[in-house]
Amino acid sequence: MSGNMRGALIALLAFGVFSTHDVVIKTLGASYSPIQIVFFSVVLSFPLATIMLMRDSTQGTLIPRHPWWVALRTLAAVVTGFTVFYAFSNLPLAEVYAILFAAPLLITVLAIPVLGETVRLRRWIAVIVGLIGVIVVLRPGQTDLTLGHLAALAAAVGGAVASIIVRKIGSVERPVVMLLYPMVANFVIMAFLLPLVYVPMPIEHLGLFGIVAVLAWTASRLIISAYQAGEAAIIAPMQYSQIIWASIYGFFFFDEGIDLTTGIGAGIIIASGMYIVLRESRGSSDNTPVLRTRSRGDTASSPRISVLMRSVGKIPPRLRKH
Repeated sequence: MSGNMRGALIALLAFGVFSTHDVVIKTLGASYSPIQIVFFSVVLSFPLATIMLMRDSTQGTLIPRHPWWVALRTLAAVVTGFTVFYAFSNLPLAEVYAILFAAPLLITVLAIPVLGETVRLRRWIAVIVGLIGVIVVLRPGQTDLTLGHLAALAAAVGGAVASIIVRKIGSVERPVVMLLYPMVANFVIMAFLLPLVYVPMPIEHLGLFGIVAVLAWTASRLIISAYQAGEAAIIAPMQYSQIIWASIYGFFFFDEGIDLTTGIGAGIIIASGMYIVLRESRGSSDNTPVLRTRSRGDTASSPRISVLMRSVGKIPPRLRKH
């Protein structure tokens, strides 16, 4: 089996695990506030983060080399963690994924002021077409826009901001620094807010929070392995397989289906994202390709936050030549 084929299969498995993670989040969201979900997800992720720290032999401290960029990324991660969990709790899985798929398009736009990239006409057209796809999914005027839709949009923006900052400083900032600061910020902020929304939990629900942490960690490790095995242009589009998982899980667990409008909008977004990936894979970008560092947006689960940095720090040189 070729490296690209192996990497693609591993990536498909990784995003399937991430989708399973999101099913658990959606299940918990029926009973608990996103604040409580974020808090316990982070708490139960600390042991896994500790293992990562124990295996990190890099010399240095945990003081950021770029404190303002790390601070901005931390803020984006906190916002993204809360909003994406809220979105999964209140919207059908397929709608959330379709909106989150717009994050790479936003990264392309943010690359102009943050990285100094030149985005040429064809990629601008792809971005505009992708954003039209988002409008198709949202259907303004036909359906009421809810806080869930706004949360999904905020998660897409926050994920794009966090990802572009990784592209900016990921080569010089320690992965554990970019992992721990959002974790600690989530822990402190959600702990402060938790008394306002806390609902006592049975032990089996606490176990579900542990499953959330393990699934996120497992998927993160699989993503890293996928990028080590295959080329970014092959691996990155595998994220769009989540729309298939949304169809399966939504139907069997939540009595959800993908309506025609959502399917058309998702197709438009996916097509534009694929075009951008293919353009960058041909060397049209001077920096790390848009989707190479994608982790579907940072969330409160610390392992998923680490996907971005680990994929940047661990991929072979042949995949980092841009």
